[in-house]
Amino acid sequence: MTEPAYGQVVTYQGDPWVLLFTMPRIVAESYRRLLAEKGVVTVIRTPFQWVMSSPVIEIETGGYMGDVGLYVPQVQEREALALMDGGPAEQEPADER
Repeated sequence: MTEPAYGQVVTYQGDPWVLLFTMPRIVAESYRRLLAEKGVVTVIRTPFQWVMSSPVIEIETGGYMGDVGLYVPQVQEREALALMDGGPAEQEPADER
């Protein structure tokens, strides 16, 4: 079976989203929870659809469990990567006026 190919930067709902990693869905769901707790928005892309939320029942009943793409909005990429590396989220400097 061929591995799914996911674009590095894609347009989703009118905004640029960046692929953080391709990984098995169960691992991606864990990272989604970690990122959500810190305020980072995520979406998972399977070969069949975009998934904004994954009810446990979908996972338990055999939803797609292969490799998925874990995406974040481009504006949150740096923050998401820092959190996934175990460090504090980097904040953009406040605009001084």
